[in-house]
Formats: sequence, structure tokens, C-alpha cells
Amino acid sequence: MFSPSFLCSEPPFLSKTPLSFPDSSSSYSSSSPPSTCLSSLPLRFSASSAKLTSGTATAPSNLPFFLSFAASSTMSARNGDDPRIHDIKTKIRVVPNFPKPGIMFQDITTLLLDHKAFKNTIDLFVERYKDKSISVVAGIEARGFIFGPPIALAIGAKFVPLRKPRKLPGEVISEEYVLEYGSDCLEMHVGAVEPGERALVVDDLVATGGTLCAAMSLLERAGAEVVECACVIELPDLKGRERLKGKPLYILVEAH
Repeated sequence: MFSPSFLCSEPPFLSKTPLSFPDSSSSYSSSSPPSTCLSSLPLRFSASSAKLTSGTATAPSNLPFFLSFAASSTMSARNGDDPRIHDIKTKIRVVPNFPKPGIMFQDITTLLLDHKAFKNTIDLFVERYKDKSISVVAGIEARGFIFGPPIALAIGAKFVPLRKPRKLPGEVISEEYVLEYGSDCLEMHVGAVEPGERALVVDDLVATGGTLCAAMSLLERAGAEVVECACVIELPDLKGRERLKGKPLYILVEAH
């Protein structure tokens, strides 16, 4: 996954030249973000912006119910950060000019090399989802295959891979999604998900949100209820969460 230098999480920006987007699921950003966003704004969940206790964020008890739910996810400035978040963020390497000049690649392989940081990443997700009666963890190719299976094992759910075209051997259902230059597609095995199951969508990063939207559509077409989307990294300047049709998005680290 990659992002231009001016939205990386560590080095300062070097250029504001707009870039063409090769893949809506990639860690990139542009000074002219896509305008194809839905008007509904989902609630914001971020482990880096909330005090987590047993996997849940707390809000002031005197708030009305409809406000306390939203406030519970936006209290980091007042309550402080989970120390694991800082450790995770420092383990994500930013590689300049990869895969082409002007791109800052958000590299999670260095996070995987540190067993403590990798475990903390999985633990934070498990703490959030272990009591939400989730029966399906759907991982998006390819890095969703890294984080999804250990989450699924820990919470007692099955793992369903969502793959690019012609990668799954059985009968599939497909969902196309729009990219800046054309379109792409995700596929899922027919019968992998049963109607009424509660699903979690997992990927390493959310940029423009197109891939997450396609993943949700696949699961909902199979009759599943998508409870939430979960990513390690978000590029908030690309406003990908605004395309998620009001579905909550939970992230650990923001990359600016």
C-alpha cells in the first residue's frame, strides 16, 4: 500500500502534484481527492483516538444515548492513547518513491517482523470484536489475508477470502468497483457465507474506500450483515470512510 509523500505518517510532504490512482485499495493520496463520495458520514472509530478498556471506548455518562455512542470513539485527546498504538505506528515503515517517484509506500512488513507489535495489532482487533457475535471475518486480498485469519481464530469465526478475479476455483459471485482509470473486481465463493451471519471486513489500509465498498456489497448480497470494517491504517485525507454507506470503520493508525 502506498501514499504520496505529503500524506505519509512520518516524513514531511515534498510535493503536492496530483497523482493518478492505480488502485482504490492502495495506500495513496492526492491533493485532489476523489469527489465521488456519499453524503452520509459514518461514525469514526479509531483506537488511536480513543481510550480502550476491554476493547470498548468510554463516553461521559451524562450524554444522551444517541451522542454517547459517537463520543465514545473520539476522546483520545482527553483520555490519552493506548501505548500499544504508538508502538504499532513506529513499526510501519514509509518507503519513499515506491513503486514510482512521488509515492510514499506504507509498508506493514516491518510491523510483521516485530512479534510484539504484530501481536498487539491482532489483540486490539480481538478485544473489540470478541463479544460482538461475529461469525464471519472476510479478508480482502492480499494484506487482509495477513490480519484476518488470526482475528477469526481468536474470536471463533470463520475466515472468508475475498479475492481478485480468477483466483478462486469454485463457483463465485463477483462485485466490480470503480477505479480512477477503470474498474476492478472482488470475488467470493458461493456458499461461503450464509444469510443472517454477522460479518467483519478486514484489510490493512483504507484509502478511497472502493475496495471496502465492494467487499461489503458481496457479503450483503449473500445475506450477511456487515457489522463493521476494520483496517490497520487509514488515509483520512482521501475520505474513504465517507463512501462506506454509513457503515462504521475502525482503524488503529492514521497516516497524514
